[in-house]
Amino acid sequence: MKHLVVLTGAGMSAESGIRTFRDQGGLWESYDVMEVASYDGWLKNKELVLRFYNERRHQLKTAKPNAGHKGLAALEKKFKVSIVTQNVDNLHERAGSSNILHLHGELTKARSIKDSDYIIDLGYKDINLGDKCPKGGQLRPHIVWFGEAVPAMEEAVEIAARADIFVVIGTSLNVYPAAGLIDYAPPKVPVYLIDPNPVTSSVRRKYIFIQEKAGKGVEILTEKLLEYE
Repeated sequence: MKHLVVLTGAGMSAESGIRTFRDQGGLWESYDVMEVASYDGWLKNKELVLRFYNERRHQLKTAKPNAGHKGLAALEKKFKVSIVTQNVDNLHERAGSSNILHLHGELTKARSIKDSDYIIDLGYKDINLGDKCPKGGQLRPHIVWFGEAVPAMEEAVEIAARADIFVVIGTSLNVYPAAGLIDYAPPKVPVYLIDPNPVTSSVRRKYIFIQEKAGKGVEILTEKLLEYE
């Protein structure tokens, strides 16, 4: 069974109603990124940061996996599928995918600022000021903010290096270190890029471009992948 490695970004969940960050109408037009997605922003105004992520959690509760999420889950019948996602939502899990690595954390989890090993499943509940771990540390979103290390990156590199087929869906390939994963796929591995917009990144690999949104793109991808069975 061939190993299909899929890197997904914000465009993967856009059809589920999850607002992207960088596109026109995205979240960064409404919020200053450094105010709500950096540790300095957290220190400056914890209430604002908590409110921002509480809003995202409420939105996620009503969102549903789209055809793209479901299509990737269905591919597990034919391939060993490893999903490496930059997204903090749980739509891959809810669609039925079984092997998912979250590079930038998970919206439905919280962690302590005092005890790095204290991570809890939050579901869709709010985090409020005064919510603390047993050691007294304030809980914060389990999200990798700008300027913070990406702890899962080493594992992601190992996954990419074992790919037989590499697929990128809904990401501009301009967000590092995640964008660099494509360089770790073995040289002769076929690479597919699915995005409705032209990809203007410094990708050095040859790739097959499917200019579609995630749902239709995964449908086309599935047809093409049948050649590798």
